[in-house]
Amino acid sequence: MFSLKDNNSVLKVRKYFICFVMYAILGWCYEVILETFIYGWGFSNRGVLFGPYCPIYGIGAITFIQCFGWILNKKDKLWFNIMKPIIIFLGCMTVATLIELAASYILEFTTGKWPWQTYIDYKYNFQARIALSTSLRFGIGGVIFLYIIQPFYEWLLSKLSNKYINIISRVLLVILLADCIYTFILK
Repeated sequence: MFSLKDNNSVLKVRKYFICFVMYAILGWCYEVILETFIYGWGFSNRGVLFGPYCPIYGIGAITFIQCFGWILNKKDKLWFNIMKPIIIFLGCMTVATLIELAASYILEFTTGKWPWQTYIDYKYNFQARIALSTSLRFGIGGVIFLYIIQPFYEWLLSKLSNKYINIISRVLLVILLADCIYTFILK
């Protein structure tokens, strides 16, 4: 989706990485707000890493961009333009649910648990790994994300020079790598 005037693929990857981290932080904030204020369960670090980020949201966001970003730019017949939000909703709902299901198995294998085991309390769930209500929220979130948040992040990143993009992406990479080493090796 990035509209780079030059075809610098390294720069494009760095922008995606910055977006990945921003979405992981945004996802962490969403989770904490949901748990603390909406459900009233109190504060807890909702990520699997030490820092304030949920990588699964970054993975989901980048996957949404890659799978459905082209739909937004496609100029087609009126019926297709009307159907775009519905297609994106259903697509994001499906993709996010599959990512969440896969992540639950990966986290269970690597850590013995996954953070959203509370899905057992939801009426429609599968092994407390995925639930219908969260899948619907992912679909709604995907539409909001692709129509509002991602264009804003693209605009924001377009204001930064290539030098700052390089610096920011490298600093974020070092922080994430240090967190992964601490969380999975030292802790």
